[in-house]
Amino acid sequence: MRQRKIPAAFIRGGTSNAIVFKQEDLPKDKALWDEIFLAAMGTPDPNGRQLNGMGGGISSLSKVCIVGISDNPEADIDYTFAQIGVKEANVGYAANCGNMSAAMGPFAVDEGIVEPQMINGQGMVRVLNTNTNKILHSFFDVDEGMSAVDGDYELKGVAGTGAPVRMAFQNPGGASTGKLLPTGNVRDVLDIPGMGQIEVSMVDAANTVIFVKAETLGMKGTELPDEIDGNIELMQKLELIRSHAGVVMGFGKSPEDVSRNSPVTPFIGFVSPAQDVTLMSGDTLTASQGSLTARILSSGNCHRALPLTCTMCTSTASRISGTIPNEVATPAKSPEEDIIVMHGSGSIDVNVTVYEKDGKWHVDQTSAYRTQRRLFDGQVYIPSSKIPNYLASGFAQVAE
Repeated sequence: MRQRKIPAAFIRGGTSNAIVFKQEDLPKDKALWDEIFLAAMGTPDPNGRQLNGMGGGISSLSKVCIVGISDNPEADIDYTFAQIGVKEANVGYAANCGNMSAAMGPFAVDEGIVEPQMINGQGMVRVLNTNTNKILHSFFDVDEGMSAVDGDYELKGVAGTGAPVRMAFQNPGGASTGKLLPTGNVRDVLDIPGMGQIEVSMVDAANTVIFVKAETLGMKGTELPDEIDGNIELMQKLELIRSHAGVVMGFGKSPEDVSRNSPVTPFIGFVSPAQDVTLMSGDTLTASQGSLTARILSSGNCHRALPLTCTMCTSTASRISGTIPNEVATPAKSPEEDIIVMHGSGSIDVNVTVYEKDGKWHVDQTSAYRTQRRLFDGQVYIPSSKIPNYLASGFAQVAE
């Protein structure tokens, strides 16, 4: 059988890569999307490499984004994110990807989907993330009607420099659960078979993250991603905690249900104070250069940098008195001071507006800088045998 083809672009957003589709090039029936995305990425792959597709063998390189005009009066475009499994044939729509979010406004402008608003010399596109139903504002330079790429902003975890994109998430609290603190508590104690009582903080801002102290897991907190991925006992412990916390937050009826049917969210990470550390590049950071240290798992892998939305959640949590991130973070000199989250590839600066009112915590906005670059575009080719339902719809083009 001949291959089929669909127009697409391959784009780096922040520290992630994704296939990006225009919604008009996909079936209106979204039930047909999963098999397309899995085939395009080369999933499932028991070897974990995705050599037969566009995926890169780790969660941050196994993503799909869909962009179209928005009907929401507060947004210019709709953006849907799909996290594609690597070894397992799963497609997750429960969370946003903050890194790829940085590329959505520029993509929409470059494709002629929308005209940017010009504010203080920069283009601005209002983006509705359909996964979380949250609005974010994307600010970036425009060069001859196209999004600028060259610049002097260095994004840790990405070689070279680029033009900065400022991502401002509006009212990010409760992105997945509807509540900034899903249980109403700044800390909870989970009773986990085989592990005993584990103290966690569960926070939902831009994405839902379960925070554990590194020392609770017997870790220093500065371990690099490959070491974490290779520690089978640690990974099993983290999934046990994640799945049990997921039940408490309503992501499944049982830990097994969460592991099986909600492999992406909630995210889980362990945090520790800012520390001197050697990065994946071999460079070093000193404790004085950060506010706290974090390692976060994404679909069963330790993220090589950090998912941006999870970094925003970490930063938000660090400003909520009593949470585990708040305990380990260096106290801020002022509420306006950026939080600097240290990770395996460097650090991320995040600005947050967090406050307590009438006994409840609120977050008005979180913002951070990323870079983005279109790597190539054209057609993505898909084996016909992998997309039987799509073919039956009569939508697919035959590859030349």
